[in-house]
Amino acid sequence: MEKQVHPDHPDHTETVEEPSTTKKEKNEALEWLKAIAIAVVLVLLIRWLFFAPFIVDGPSMQPNFHTGERIIVNKIIYDIRQPKHGEVVVFHVPSEGRDFIKRVIGVPGDTVKVEGDTVTVNGKVIDETYIKKAIDEKHNNNELYNNEADFPNEFVPDGTVPEGYVFVLGDNRSNSTDSRRIGYVPFKDIVGRADLVFWPLKDMQFIKH
Repeated sequence: MEKQVHPDHPDHTETVEEPSTTKKEKNEALEWLKAIAIAVVLVLLIRWLFFAPFIVDGPSMQPNFHTGERIIVNKIIYDIRQPKHGEVVVFHVPSEGRDFIKRVIGVPGDTVKVEGDTVTVNGKVIDETYIKKAIDEKHNNNELYNNEADFPNEFVPDGTVPEGYVFVLGDNRSNSTDSRRIGYVPFKDIVGRADLVFWPLKDMQFIKH
């Protein structure tokens, strides 16, 4: 006779499987991948919208900036307010097909004059602490720091900065293509303000304006 096994029979056994961790581990890995992907997208979005890297090329901003230095440009600040005196800006120069980095000397309504190493804005000589040492060294040798061009001149005969524009100069006055040659820079061509030198590491610093 065939033996039957009932639930309460001693020969009856039940097995219980251990919950698998594989599915849980896969879910956790997927969540990490999602988080990393979102973080990367946010970093790229913030960089694209608010900040941009820029490589200094040329001697026009010496002694404060040098060829090969990498800087971070704040792209949003001039959506909030206008450029201010002394700020270092990066801007497009359509006629040159490239970007320049210079310092804001005059803002809308200012009357600017450059005579040798004397720069006046609205009749007052400005104190250019950022190049004072370089100017003093030249003067000690009975030389001019700016032996290139004065302003106004034959390229830009009107010394009053129009509305919506800025007047910019390179810190290296004798070797800089700036508003003395290319004229006033329209706000719409300004990429942003240079805020940080991040490379080379030994030169890393926040930029003083």
